[in-house]
Amino acid sequence: MIGFCGVLLGYDMKIPLSKSDAQFWQSQAERLPWFSRWNCILDMHGTCAHWFVDGHINASYACLDIHIEQGYGDKPALFWTNERGDSETVTYTQLYTDVNNLAAFLRDLGVAYADRVVIYMPMIPQALVAMLACARIGAIHIVVFSGFSTQALKDRIIDAQAMCVITSDVAYYRGKELHLKENVYQACADMSQQPTVLVVPRTHDATHCRYVEPVAVESQHPLFILYTSGTTGKPKGIIHATGGYLTYVYSTIKQAFGITRDSVYWCTADVGWITGHSYGVYGPLMHGATLVMREGAPDWPDASAWWKVIDMYKASIFYTSPTALRMFMRVGPDVFAGAHLTSLRVLGSVGEPINPEVWRWYYQHIGNNRCPIIDTWWQTETGGFMIAPTVSMNHAELKPGSASYPLQKISAVIVDSQGNEVPRGTKGFLVIQKPWPGMALGIYNNPTLFNDVYWSRFPGMYYTGDYAIQDVDGCFWLLGRADEIIKVSGHRIGTAELESVILEHNAVAENAAIGLQDPIKGEAIVIFVVLKKGYEFTQELRDTLIHCIRMNIGSFATPRAIYCVDKLPKTRSGKIMRRLLKAILEGHEIGDTSTLEDGLSLQELDALVHITQQSLRNIELF
Repeated sequence: MIGFCGVLLGYDMKIPLSKSDAQFWQSQAERLPWFSRWNCILDMHGTCAHWFVDGHINASYACLDIHIEQGYGDKPALFWTNERGDSETVTYTQLYTDVNNLAAFLRDLGVAYADRVVIYMPMIPQALVAMLACARIGAIHIVVFSGFSTQALKDRIIDAQAMCVITSDVAYYRGKELHLKENVYQACADMSQQPTVLVVPRTHDATHCRYVEPVAVESQHPLFILYTSGTTGKPKGIIHATGGYLTYVYSTIKQAFGITRDSVYWCTADVGWITGHSYGVYGPLMHGATLVMREGAPDWPDASAWWKVIDMYKASIFYTSPTALRMFMRVGPDVFAGAHLTSLRVLGSVGEPINPEVWRWYYQHIGNNRCPIIDTWWQTETGGFMIAPTVSMNHAELKPGSASYPLQKISAVIVDSQGNEVPRGTKGFLVIQKPWPGMALGIYNNPTLFNDVYWSRFPGMYYTGDYAIQDVDGCFWLLGRADEIIKVSGHRIGTAELESVILEHNAVAENAAIGLQDPIKGEAIVIFVVLKKGYEFTQELRDTLIHCIRMNIGSFATPRAIYCVDKLPKTRSGKIMRRLLKAILEGHEIGDTSTLEDGLSLQELDALVHITQQSLRNIELF
């Protein structure tokens, strides 16, 4: 049953792994410190892919121990600062000591192999320590963005069946103290099975090391679960295995950014998102680079804060989102007052397509017309970069707004609704045709949903849910989501998740959430509600609905506007036609209405247009 190069046959993706593919991924895996070698590169049946089967590795060891053994213990692993001006330099030995001490403490609490541990922390060194401590003992970490509400935190703790929650006493953001510890206590207050709550002090203490032997986990052992919004009302817990994931992020960060041990690397993403996992922690630390980490708002205490950090630590690679860049563009040239940015060598973009105007501004003002922009396309589910330029490309090859080409051994194509590849220049659905090591293991507690969402639409191909177009040169241009996902300042929010929160209110009969283009946030949320008989859309009701969203999801999900209407446009099968609502608000042509249900006449639709455009019966939020 063993195929060439140790590939176990039997997978169902459209394009099988070739001999050269297998040899390439094997060469990438061999750069990591394995405790025991695999006997099979890929075992895939259906949508279940196991990479480097029977190989044993530990993420904490690959990020820390190996560098100390090679004599780099005194090298800075992390430069940390916050918006208040506090700062700290943490060496690889100090980080190793803190990780061992926390791992020992977790073990003493009874946290064991495969137990789930929720991490709810701000951007402080202890967040990295918590992640690596879990990995060291074979526990599975679930990092929850510290901006999420108490209810959102509670939902994730319950779904993951976490036995422990690690948090911090406070976080600092825009000059305020956010009391995370109280949020955790409130979230756990009425749970039938109370998780242990561990409050990690923000102070650094590495005077003694309680060494913990890193657990040699099998390659398929889950390293983490990360919750992401989707088209279902409940967030999905995406599972990533240890061996394949580590191999993939190690390889792709090298391909795209050219990272080395000498790099000073700053990824501005929060550790609560996949970018923070793959390219804020594991990828750069495996390469022995020095991380930059900052707690607080990007423009606090003023808009020059980020650029001063780059100069202070002489960052060479800078990776951020178009949302942040658009915010700085609005400030004007004064944002760079006193900043030189001469240390930068490579710039990166993540989270959403970067439009050409922002790309050029980034290249000219941040990169001083000399730093390549690595515009990366990937997803929580892919684990790492799929389409991106590489640092070795000629600058003249880079196209503002294009993610360029698939990385090595990635088979990305654009297909029509029937799964047939479309000609270049034609808009279609972006799919992946053959396996890659960073692919997710599944959805926690819901393998059926994993198959339904990602693998059922186009048999043999991974469905990304994104629209894209490929130009005559073969470059990919991402055009946004094909499903109901809204991206606000880089945060992915499922429309179903928003709508389920609104629907909890007794006054609401049904509702629909859409995303509109926003010059700063990327997209802004607008909600249409239909009220039950006997209710009126008052200021009090509006405020209550907003409060529900903030409490159940987070303040970042606050809608720009709420519209109250008599009916929502639906198809005959009952599906809300969100594209019509979006077209109405953006003033575009409504287009085909042939699938509208009989109960909603075109006259009624015209009335809806009039109501919306005249801003009647709505309250705008700014």
